[in-house]
Amino acid sequence: MLWIALTLGIVEGLTEFLPISSTGHLIVTSRLLHFEGLRAEVFSVFIQLGAILAVVWEYRAKLVRVVRDLPRERRARGFAWNLVLGFLPAAVLGLAVHDFISERLFNPVTVALALIVGGLAILVVEALPLAARTRDVDAVGWRQALGVGLAQCLSLWPGFSRSAATILGGMLAGCDRRTATEFSFFLAIPTMFAATLYDLAKRYHDLAPGDLAWLALAFVVAFVVAWGTVRWLLRFVSTHTFRAFAWYRLAVGVLILLIL
Repeated sequence: MLWIALTLGIVEGLTEFLPISSTGHLIVTSRLLHFEGLRAEVFSVFIQLGAILAVVWEYRAKLVRVVRDLPRERRARGFAWNLVLGFLPAAVLGLAVHDFISERLFNPVTVALALIVGGLAILVVEALPLAARTRDVDAVGWRQALGVGLAQCLSLWPGFSRSAATILGGMLAGCDRRTATEFSFFLAIPTMFAATLYDLAKRYHDLAPGDLAWLALAFVVAFVVAWGTVRWLLRFVSTHTFRAFAWYRLAVGVLILLIL
């Protein structure tokens, strides 16, 4: 179980914020490790909290400032309202189709198809002559935030990637790559906390005795790796497109289908 916890923690940390789907990679990795079933699903859900806390830690100064300034600063209230707008569409739809997704879509084949479709979507968006008019996360408008929230609904398809959906949504809404990426990070906080805690409340009883120590290990590993990944991605998107991630998704998706 040690290697399973370490491996899943590393995979979660590396993939949660890259536009390549952490859920998809965890499903496929769990299959390769012969660690499947309800227990494995709960394990994968829990360690996502470690990755989300990495974003909270990285942006702790800004988050504290927003909370402190909410009563008196319009900009802080606008930022918080944008996160609410971005959160609601996927939250409402997710509650409606949660059971269907859990029962029908958590398998390597649907993940492979989602990886391929998402990869093609990245290539299409990168090929468009988009005009980036928003270059700071505090300048994102409510219509842009709502557009990103609607795009996030695509991430309910396991393998599509929440990061890919929200970053592409931000770019289509007029944000530059770095701003779209940062807004995706912030939107991950309420979205992933809500989704993770909801799943844990329904499934915690599927864990086996003694799992707490392994969960703690995977949690810490996911936090450390995700923190490094977040910092690297912000530097990367300042000078690169997302096409490399698209080709990676296409290659992995096709490979999974061929293996299966």
